Amino acid sequence: MSIRSDKAVKLFREGYNCSQAVSAAFCDITGMDEDTALKTASSFGGGMGRLREVCGAVTGMFMAVGMLYGYSDPSDKAAKDRHYQLIRMLAERFRRENGSVVCRELLSLPSGASSTVSEERTQEYYKKRPCTELVRCAAEILDDYIEKEKNDHENSSSK
Repeated sequence: MSIRSDKAVKLFREGYNCSQAVSAAFCDITGMDEDTALKTASSFGGGMGRLREVCGAVTGMFMAVGMLYGYSDPSDKAAKDRHYQLIRMLAERFRRENGSVVCRELLSLPSGASSTVSEERTQEYYKKRPCTELVRCAAEILDDYIEKEKNDHENSSSK
């Protein structure tokens, strides 16, 4: 567990969607203010607007990764390729730990979009949905990566 994974879970339990919870949990290091992170991630809950596609916790992780390690020069192909490699590596770890990165598969739902009406967050909701743990997992994966990068940078600087 980490401070950010605890914060992501707290935000999710307050009613923010999975993407908002993960993205906003990293505002202390991304430089994005929390309101902007929450608004930017608001479209991606429920597998992108409850379409049940890529898990919102994963997209929230990717948004934070973009803020931390993303590229902004469209002509810098090497940076773009490195960034996509990082995204795939993080997605693969999430997939290994959870079986998929697709919301409907993680929730064992049938194909297709679900209702646009969000479910009320009750104790029953939290019992039947793994979303709290998926939010925690995405935040922990990113925290682990950030810590590894920090350690690698410190080790290479001290040589």
